[in-house]
Amino acid sequence: MIFNIHQTIQINMIKIQSIANSSVFQIGSAGVIKPYSTLANTGGFTEPAPGLEAEVAQLPSFVPFNRPNS
Repeated sequence: MIFNIHQTIQINMIKIQSIANSSVFQIGSAGVIKPYSTLANTGGFTEPAPGLEAEVAQLPSFVPFNRPNS
């Protein structure tokens, strides 16, 4: 199956709040989106992050569900 797509796109302003590692930003049409991932040490860190010191409260193993009377 062959698609011929002719399009004109005019963007006056675009604001992107955040881009995460798994984000896809696409303008227009694409036959295939190829995955691409990079990992960058933009903070210049040289050691692993320190562990958590605060104690974590144990959560209950279930959440009660109260069904309204029919």
